[in-house]
Amino acid sequence: METTPVTPRPGTGPRPEPRTGTGTRPGAAPPSLARRLAAPVGTLAAVAAAFAYVGAVDPNEPGHYPVCPLFRLTGVLCPGCGGLRSAHAFIHGDLPAALGANAAAVLGYLVFAVGMVWWLTAAVRARPVRVTIAPVWWWATGALLAVFAVVRNLPFGSALAP
Repeated sequence: METTPVTPRPGTGPRPEPRTGTGTRPGAAPPSLARRLAAPVGTLAAVAAAFAYVGAVDPNEPGHYPVCPLFRLTGVLCPGCGGLRSAHAFIHGDLPAALGANAAAVLGYLVFAVGMVWWLTAAVRARPVRVTIAPVWWWATGALLAVFAVVRNLPFGSALAP
């Protein structure tokens, strides 16, 4: 006589503890506002310090920053070439020059700003922050940056070159 394995009905097994997303057990007090803000404010401070340095030390003057290794070896502009000049112009409020130096970097600054507002708002409201980006979006971003890199190296895309 054959027997079939018995599988428990859904919902009858041991239940896991509910997750609050704050790293605390249910019923415990959430972390303080200062603790919740530590990571986003620290990240924002580090990026602000980097931007302040780039704003103070002009990348258009030679000798302050290293040259892109890909550009130095091959003469090909990578997607990041012109990023420091773009940041310098952006900090000084010259949006056309920032876009001319590296349009993809300016888009990155805006995406970062939106992400920081979202992260800070979630931290203040004591809501969990979980970023899940589907692989298709990572591939699409990589493909767009690759197209950007190729086009800026072609004669008709010279407007995208720094």
